[in-house]
Amino acid sequence: MMKLLATVVAMTTALAITGCSSSGAKESDMMASNDTNPMVGGAPMYADKNIIENAVNSKDHTTLVAAVKAAGLVDTLQGEGPFTVFAPTNAAFDKLPDGAVANLLKPENKAALQKVLTCHVVGTNALSGAIMTMVDDDMGAHPVPTLGGCTLMATYKGDKIMLEDENGRISTVTIADVKQSNGVIHVVDTVLLPKQ
Repeated sequence: MMKLLATVVAMTTALAITGCSSSGAKESDMMASNDTNPMVGGAPMYADKNIIENAVNSKDHTTLVAAVKAAGLVDTLQGEGPFTVFAPTNAAFDKLPDGAVANLLKPENKAALQKVLTCHVVGTNALSGAIMTMVDDDMGAHPVPTLGGCTLMATYKGDKIMLEDENGRISTVTIADVKQSNGVIHVVDTVLLPKQ
């Protein structure tokens, strides 16, 4: 478990380190972004930028960014996709046991970190409405296979989507449908882990 936690932390750190600045963005671009995408971590999210370009600007995702960089997944998540990323916040990583994130970020735990991070990534563009439809079609719970080989179970209550990992950990989508040029981000409040 500690290895997995360490892996998740490393992936998050990687994303934070590889960020791009949006300080040169035009005000009109920012307003257009706000019309189509919710703000995340105090920053506008641009539908014409990729997952990494947007994630690095969120003050709530510095751990995830650092982990993505440490795991060597920056180029992957800047690729064509499409990807759906369930992006844990810094607070989600803080829920892990003490030292778990630091352990995952160690070079010797790179494979474990990659596994944790890719268990938050699906190889398709799945907006919340599509996820809810699949849940309905499957009578209340829909299996979501991830690129990391984990299978998450998606459910929803009202307008909130929940994901359960193979260990019974439940993560709730707190900000849905943050559109990217290569997919979509759903912000989540708990780190999902591979089966122990």
